[in-house]
Amino acid sequence: MTQVSTDILAVAREQVLAEGTGLSREQVLDVLHLPDDRLEELLAVAHEVRMTWCGPEVEVEGIVSLKTGGCPEDCHFCSQSGLFESPVRAARLDIPSLVEAAKQTAKSGATEFCIVAAVRGPDDRLLAQVAAGIEAIRNEVEIDIACSLGMLTQDQVDQLAGMGVHRYNHNLETARSYFPNVVTTHTWEERWGTLRMVRDAGMEVCCGGILGMGESLEQRAEFAADLASLEPDEVPLNFLNPRPGTPFGDLEVLPASEALRAVAAFRLALPKTILRFAGGREITLGDLGARKGILGGINAVIVGNYLTTLGRPAEQDLDLLDTLSMPIKALGSTI
Repeated sequence: MTQVSTDILAVAREQVLAEGTGLSREQVLDVLHLPDDRLEELLAVAHEVRMTWCGPEVEVEGIVSLKTGGCPEDCHFCSQSGLFESPVRAARLDIPSLVEAAKQTAKSGATEFCIVAAVRGPDDRLLAQVAAGIEAIRNEVEIDIACSLGMLTQDQVDQLAGMGVHRYNHNLETARSYFPNVVTTHTWEERWGTLRMVRDAGMEVCCGGILGMGESLEQRAEFAADLASLEPDEVPLNFLNPRPGTPFGDLEVLPASEALRAVAAFRLALPKTILRFAGGREITLGDLGARKGILGGINAVIVGNYLTTLGRPAEQDLDLLDTLSMPIKALGSTI
């Protein structure tokens, strides 16, 4: 194992750090098998890759749920599914509340505001509400607007592009081979189709998933390779925060060392991509882990709360970035 670990980090320095070419599926698996006593070295290599190919800037984003709960899909990790006995109840946000959330997000220093809805895909009413919300936000706040509204038709993709949506989030969630263990009401291929249409329409593609849902290390490496082939602009990395009442509610939280190893592995697979800390990092990594992750390949964070779970106060993340001398990405610039 020691010989493999030495070899793969040497390969990473030559292939990823020097040339900017991401690790393959098999190489990512070698990284995921590294022992804990090589973790600090791995994180250092991943951080060097991030600084070389992305720079020191960190993109900060806030998210808000326009429609919460009552979703018809059976994503086994999600407390917003209407098929599970979870404490989350269906609710909708009005436009003034949406604008206020965007204002508060901008005040935190964030440059990206993502409007999220718990749906299979948007209906006409929801799209009309999104359009009205985007117009109202633009009249009050200078911030890039992203959306996450489930699976789309070509017409809906075109409508969102016409609204000036900066980036569209639609997570593949996990490896193609493991997806049927996570969702049964739609397919991995349906999600992939939406992402392709979004890319072709000129919107930025945001696509990641959740680690720690029972997938094997081989499937985690497969997932990294899936994402690399998609070439997304941003990859949000979530860690399972088991939700009461969901099929995954009794799973164990991913060990911190395993989560950090995955962060570094995904950076080495995607050297030029925005890699964002998202849900579950607080319970999985804690404060020290957040610091190590930002020094181990992460170059974007979601600040504040998530859709149905609490996050870290925005001030804590911003103070950490200041301590690490990592500037917040300016509005309109690119990494």
